[in-house]
Amino acid sequence: MPIDSVGPTGNLLLDALSDPDRALLAPDLERVTYVRGQIILEAGAEVTHVTFPCAHTVLALVVTTRDARTAETATIGHDGVAGGLAGLACMPAFVGVMVQIGGPMLRLDARRLEAAASRSAALRDLFRRYADCLVAQLLQTAACNALHPIEQRCLRWLLTLQDRIGEDTLPITHEVLAAMLGVQRTYLTRILRELQTDGLIRVERGRITILDRPGALAAACECHGRVRRHCEAVLGPVYGADS
Repeated sequence: MPIDSVGPTGNLLLDALSDPDRALLAPDLERVTYVRGQIILEAGAEVTHVTFPCAHTVLALVVTTRDARTAETATIGHDGVAGGLAGLACMPAFVGVMVQIGGPMLRLDARRLEAAASRSAALRDLFRRYADCLVAQLLQTAACNALHPIEQRCLRWLLTLQDRIGEDTLPITHEVLAAMLGVQRTYLTRILRELQTDGLIRVERGRITILDRPGALAAACECHGRVRRHCEAVLGPVYGADS
């Protein structure tokens, strides 16, 4: 069913487009719903579609090693898009895309995005800006994983997820968080217990609540803030609208 080319979609990137530019995509956008843990793109597979998370839906770009261990390289919420960007249709995907928090999304044939981008300089510019922000997140995550202790990396991850869903309580399990951070669950449980003792978070079954965001920001490494400032500078209100 085509979406309304004028009304909001629930995805900040799409909603930042002018009505004429959004009308180029609207007839081909398909409403879909995915559940947590679902893989919507396998590493190495041909990129045939792009996916726009809406509302509180969150996707993760995940690298899986040959011994089946996983680590998250980027988080994509309702401020972004996963899959081939304009001009990259049918290229093989380097990483997998997994649903971190299930919910509604909009799906678009990658060739349709290419065609629309060829007709609109503003649309091409917006997606180039978003691609720059995604690369910034990837690069900063690589540096963070190499240089910062797990306590700071954990807080960075939780703060990033909080930014994406706009709520203090994050529907995330120890198992999923450990997999995203690339550590053993028992080790992560000890780290979470320490952060809870410090009054920064509250850990419950299937969810983690950030109790003290200023404190968490102060205790985390600079990576979260650095990526956020860059995205706000490059994408402006697209990134900061729900902050």
